[in-house]
Amino acid sequence: MQKKDKSDYMILAVSHALDLLEQFHGEGVSELGVTELAKRLRLHKNNVFRLLATLEARGYVEQNRVTGNYRLGLKTLEIRQTMIRQMALLPYAKPVLEELVRECDETAYVSILKENLSIYLYGVESRATVRVVSRLGSRLPAYCTAAGKVMLASLSEPKLERYLARKELVPFTPNTITDATRLREHLKEIAAAGYAIDNEELEIGVRGVAAPIRDYRTETVGAVIISGPTMRFSDERVAAELVPLAQKAAETISVKLGYSGAAAE
Repeated sequence: MQKKDKSDYMILAVSHALDLLEQFHGEGVSELGVTELAKRLRLHKNNVFRLLATLEARGYVEQNRVTGNYRLGLKTLEIRQTMIRQMALLPYAKPVLEELVRECDETAYVSILKENLSIYLYGVESRATVRVVSRLGSRLPAYCTAAGKVMLASLSEPKLERYLARKELVPFTPNTITDATRLREHLKEIAAAGYAIDNEELEIGVRGVAAPIRDYRTETVGAVIISGPTMRFSDERVAAELVPLAQKAAETISVKLGYSGAAAE
């Protein structure tokens, strides 16, 4: 059976919506009306209006109530800023993680929080014979991973409440926290401590330690994680060695992103 080309799976309405957004790209283009957009896209004005209504409802475009024309909305700026933060993280993370792995010989990653998931952007593997299967590129539940918890702990109270209200806390192991009230209190403890520990909450036999990465606005934009087999992550080693190392690496990256530490707080 011949494999289909990806273009065969395209959804026309989504393609038209993206085409519409791209019309606002370019010098001198700030606002466009329905008639102009219909002409550019070669679509009926009614179709363009429906696309605009959908994009406006989601915050990707907004209407100038004076002129009646449309312009890009705040949601597009949020996505752009997220992309910039992600791209800014990677060049700084690489040498820091390499040094971190040299110091502890455990696998280390940088993760971000997106769509309620902890996404592992970059990692350096341990040289140890026994090590955890790589999680690079993984999208893991935030509430039961060290990186996810340390990032959830930085959310504002309204954002955290929205997360807890719509998120089903599924148990992955007997150690997974599945009660929203208990998780809320646990996250408060993490925020106060400045680090989080995954105590085999996602996978039996795997522990992790994470510390938050902050930017020049003091906002948490990611996390440094040290992950490995439980047999090497004793409570004593975690407290005496791995937590300080994760915090040091996270702080080094944070400073490079403009974070000024205690002075900013």
